Amino acid sequence: MSRARQDRLVTLLSREDDWITAAELADLIGVTPRSIRSYVTAVNARVRVGTAIESGPLGYRGGPELPTAARAGGIEEGTPRERLHRLIRDILAAPDGLDVYETADAYFVSAATIESDLSRVRSLLTGTRLTLERSGPRARLRGSEMDQRRLLSRLAHDETDDGAFDLVTLRRALGRSTVGAGVFGPLKRDLVAELSGLGYYVNEFGIGDVLMHIAIAADRVTRDRGLDEAVSAPVGDAAARISDVVDRLSRRHLDIGFGAGDLAHLAALVQSRVVAPGATAPIATIRKGLDPAVETAVREAVSLAASEFLVDIDHEDFVLRLALHVQNLRQRAAEQAWSRNPLTRSLKTTYPMIFEVAVFIADRLRGLLGIALLDDEIAYIAMHVGGRLERSRSDGGLLTATIVCPGYYELHELLHSSISRSLGQAIDVVGVDTHVDPDWAAIDTDLVLTTIDAPVGGDRIVRIQPFLTEADIERVQAAAGRVRRARRLARLRAELERYFSPDAFVFGLDPDAGSDGAIARLGALLVAQGVIDDDYVTRALEREKLSSTAFTDALAVPHAIGMTATRTAIAVGIADPSMPWGDGRVQVVAMVAFSESDRAAFQTVFEQLVEVFSERDSVQRIVRRGTTFGAFLDELVAVVDG
Repeated sequence: MSRARQDRLVTLLSREDDWITAAELADLIGVTPRSIRSYVTAVNARVRVGTAIESGPLGYRGGPELPTAARAGGIEEGTPRERLHRLIRDILAAPDGLDVYETADAYFVSAATIESDLSRVRSLLTGTRLTLERSGPRARLRGSEMDQRRLLSRLAHDETDDGAFDLVTLRRALGRSTVGAGVFGPLKRDLVAELSGLGYYVNEFGIGDVLMHIAIAADRVTRDRGLDEAVSAPVGDAAARISDVVDRLSRRHLDIGFGAGDLAHLAALVQSRVVAPGATAPIATIRKGLDPAVETAVREAVSLAASEFLVDIDHEDFVLRLALHVQNLRQRAAEQAWSRNPLTRSLKTTYPMIFEVAVFIADRLRGLLGIALLDDEIAYIAMHVGGRLERSRSDGGLLTATIVCPGYYELHELLHSSISRSLGQAIDVVGVDTHVDPDWAAIDTDLVLTTIDAPVGGDRIVRIQPFLTEADIERVQAAAGRVRRARRLARLRAELERYFSPDAFVFGLDPDAGSDGAIARLGALLVAQGVIDDDYVTRALEREKLSSTAFTDALAVPHAIGMTATRTAIAVGIADPSMPWGDGRVQVVAMVAFSESDRAAFQTVFEQLVEVFSERDSVQRIVRRGTTFGAFLDELVAVVDG
């Protein structure tokens, strides 16, 4: 457990540029400040030169060697978990099984310890098609070669951080150096080049997973454990071309000739995880390979999501490309062969609204897929949603600006042209004032870009040079960011003051009650007010099982799918110390219930609430001082007002 907490410490510090106190880190991890100090010592011991974590009067921060310490993480040698993984590898490599007593001698532990480890192996096999059989002192795994490879893949993923492909970790997971360390860079480069040459868009996140499976296949083939046939071999010209690419490149880089079963399996992985039609592919080409049932289900889910969240995603190109992704996803679900996504956490924290739309779509597709999706797979749907919203974003989000530039020949025209060229995606110049004494009070645009000193100040007034410089551009962009943030938070303040109430506030949530207990307690407060019914609380618990609503390291926003409250309200609970929530810990729980009439406010409240509680200093200020409802609201408003 301490190793996992050390890794959690590394992750937290890698996200922060500033100092963090031991007390704050202890809250986020759920330990004492004394434990934090011991974890810092252990993490620094991972690197031979330099410092991974720096310490000082203000606490701790990441040092120059923090990335090295992160790569040196994973499963610690000599721990029970490392021994368990080693035992699984050895059983998989031994067709006739292992002798318990011989294995105990080889591991320098007792036979009773190995027996205990075998019980843990049985637990690990739950949900797989593999079984652990015993015949006297011998133990062996029974199951198909494909299922044994999935177990190896699971071990490799368990030992890598954020699902990223890591050859060192993979070779440890396989238990031997079957494949040389230097071959995968050239192999990946050539694979991407050849797939691109076939007209495909290559998913860089998925290609690492395919390389991992190629390494596993190479390892198994060298043990005479090749596949006789693939579980779901693709057919058609595209599959044949991809299979040919994999065959040629594996012979060139790995000096291994895969059989028909392995090539079909690897080609299926490439098709379901790595490639998609290029950006210029016509709609007819995309639809050609689609199952009509998948297309219909995705179309219905997208239409419902567009209506539920008032987002502009119901476009033909988006529906078809998402349907193609879901079709591949259905194949992965059938094989329980999930794709990892290293951007999952950042997508969830930075774009909570987009992630929520993806959760909604995934929930609507559960019947089609036959299984609830993992966060990594939901994150891929979120990437589709975010891409569509980015393309359809209207100019309504531009800030208006007035240029103040006293006339001298065409100087103001040149300045207008320069600003439009450099900042046209951020601001819309709607007026130019060429007077030396403009009526400043009459200028009502979001920004005023002036070449002369203004008698008034404020965030919207930006002094620039007659000939626009890079520094001017940066100042305007910074001012635009401040104006947008102030506008968003002003809307948030107005909304929050409407939705909070003293009867729906709890300071001191029970950490031992877990997320279910917190949802039940806060939900009961809203039920008592007549805002929601017991069914809403049940659905909020079900929504939590789909994907954790801990959107930051400090905040969880539990809610049910569907805006069925009689009025919009938020019940708030504060946990001090922090409480476990999903895979992390939180200090603030905001259970939200939205009514149909407040549908348009959902995005404002949801995203901006997450933004406020993503700032560590703000969280600590609110948690430490907000011990009563009045104090909490005062601190929240103070943070919002900056």
